[in-house]
Amino acid sequence: MATLAELVAKGRRNLEKKIPDMPGNWDAAKPRMVENYRALPFGPQTTRAYERGIEVAVYIAPDVNKWARNWESAMSR
Repeated sequence: MATLAELVAKGRRNLEKKIPDMPGNWDAAKPRMVENYRALPFGPQTTRAYERGIEVAVYIAPDVNKWARNWESAMSR
């Protein structure tokens, strides 16, 4: 059975492998985000504001060390 430290290390490695693909996945998801938001019962002003926000949003990669600390803390409770 793996220790918590080993599981944290494995999760960190897996996240680090995914980071290079994340910006492209984020950009590819933007049209889908807008489309799904339009299906909600919000008015045109709110919907336009959301769409503008998505257009200018910039992807920020996750902090692997922060993820590891938070995951380890959550799993050790």
